[in-house]
Amino acid sequence: MTVRRAHLRRRPALSEPWDRARSKPLDLVSSPDAPEADAPPMLEALGLDLRGGNRQQETAVELKTFVDMFCGIGGFHVAASNRGMNAVFACEIDAVAREWYECNFGLEPAGDIAQVDAQDVPDHDVLFAGFPCQPFSIIGNQKGMGDARGTLFGHVERIVSVKRPRALVLENVPQFVTNRQGEAFKWVLGTLERLGYHVYWRILNALHFGLPQNRRRVFIVAMDKPAQGEFPWPAEPLPMLPLAELLESAPDSKHFASKAIRESRHAKHRAVVRPAIWHENKGGNVSSHPFSCALRAGASYNYLLVDGKRRLTEREMFRLQGFPDSFSIPNKVSVARRLTGNAVAVPVVEAVVRSLEAAYA
Repeated sequence: MTVRRAHLRRRPALSEPWDRARSKPLDLVSSPDAPEADAPPMLEALGLDLRGGNRQQETAVELKTFVDMFCGIGGFHVAASNRGMNAVFACEIDAVAREWYECNFGLEPAGDIAQVDAQDVPDHDVLFAGFPCQPFSIIGNQKGMGDARGTLFGHVERIVSVKRPRALVLENVPQFVTNRQGEAFKWVLGTLERLGYHVYWRILNALHFGLPQNRRRVFIVAMDKPAQGEFPWPAEPLPMLPLAELLESAPDSKHFASKAIRESRHAKHRAVVRPAIWHENKGGNVSSHPFSCALRAGASYNYLLVDGKRRLTEREMFRLQGFPDSFSIPNKVSVARRLTGNAVAVPVVEAVVRSLEAAYA
């Protein structure tokens, strides 16, 4: 199938780069009385404007263009754009995610990657790919390579072997490293090495990059030249944005759980901090933290409750992934939950891209 190259419309930057934060992590307990503001005071310190912004972004010197495979709603796109990079191609099989990607970036993603001819992919410096994690997820069936989605990396290999980008940045759930004794993980690393790349990997947590979400993901970086010594992974944690800064002050009543569910949760658990996200695991145990557990696409409807009372709003879920408020979102909770649960945490990706730039400096 011949893939049409979409016309890119110029849009204002979606969020600010996370460059300036150099302080130690804050205490994780946030104030329940913190007011919602147009420009939360913590955001300037973190270098992130979740309300959007038009200030000029830094421009990468060598890594200027990227393709966005399994792009979802564009977490990689937001992060790379914040570093001054330009998207030349995207691909996503989910029709709703493609719609929202085009709505926000003016670039229409191709559909099934299996139908993409490598020759139709424009030349690019970096290939991003958050290939499907369900085959390896702790919530999924963990069939790994036995699940058809687990073999989709083969299409990335096919495109990389033709286009030869300077670097790749891949993301997946941490279980990818250990699933079936690391079978798929070792295959991916070995494939990249056979293609002539120098490969580095690390498990990173969004909680250490300013976001109040405990989201661990493995990142794999492949470079066409070796890093000087060790790859310069982000080392210094950013202070966590207080949960109160991300919560909406007057959520719609549709987000509140039923009286029976609220009473059941409060009978099982008593929180020691507010605001907090209450989490009920698969075994029915309830815990609460001044941050969210990982957003999940296929989790139960009441998996996460704010103070044991209500579900997260659509905007709150996007904020927990680091998307700015200038990002247009669907107004249906079930769709937003699926799209954000499959997304990447923007500030983590941006930090990894910054490290990649440093490795090429």
